[in-house]
Amino acid sequence: MTTKRQMSETYLVAAILASAGGFLDAYSYIVRGHVFANAQTGNIVLLGMNFFERDWLACAKYLLPIVMFVAGVLLADRMRVKLANSSLHWRQHIILIEAVVLVGVVFLPAGEGNERFDLIANTMISFVCSLQVESFRKVHSISFATTMCTGNLRTATEHISLYLTEKDTEHLKAALKLYGIIAFFILGVIIGSLLCSALERSGLIFVIILLIAVFVLMFTDLEKHEQQEHDRVDQT
Repeated sequence: MTTKRQMSETYLVAAILASAGGFLDAYSYIVRGHVFANAQTGNIVLLGMNFFERDWLACAKYLLPIVMFVAGVLLADRMRVKLANSSLHWRQHIILIEAVVLVGVVFLPAGEGNERFDLIANTMISFVCSLQVESFRKVHSISFATTMCTGNLRTATEHISLYLTEKDTEHLKAALKLYGIIAFFILGVIIGSLLCSALERSGLIFVIILLIAVFVLMFTDLEKHEQQEHDRVDQT
């Protein structure tokens, strides 16, 4: 039995979402109090440190994004099951939720004196990132992440090692694809740094546009598109 390929698992969508992930990290750092909201390792470390110091208020500050990240993963997984027969692909529903949540973040005040709003904004971004990292996990059958780079860097380098051992060019291709995803993440960071420095919280609109683009792209029937391309090549 063959598995139907989805537009959501193409390199184009992966590249766009990786750029969005990099932008969100730049946004949370520049606009929302110099924190990284995409991955939870830092929050877990700080939670443990403040628990040791019995600073319960600070514990709550770091626990909330972690809880929302977990909630996002659970929601994405449940939507995958419950919306299997929906007229829209379940990942399109995820993209719509991400976009709506980020629209809400745009309207939250930022800057000095608005630390409580920054906490809410970063928690909402953590939720968005958890939805995305759970929903978009493969490109060309290669596992990857769009909101963080550590796993991509490890997997890409592992493929390089396998290529050196086995001389199988498929491992080299996989490594280059993953390094490319990291490059698109960095591109998102660069664009995010430029736009957020100039537009502050309104710069987040760029990510919302990227998500809308992904939502529209996912209406493409990939297999039909590939067949049309194949027929066109045969005719030339």
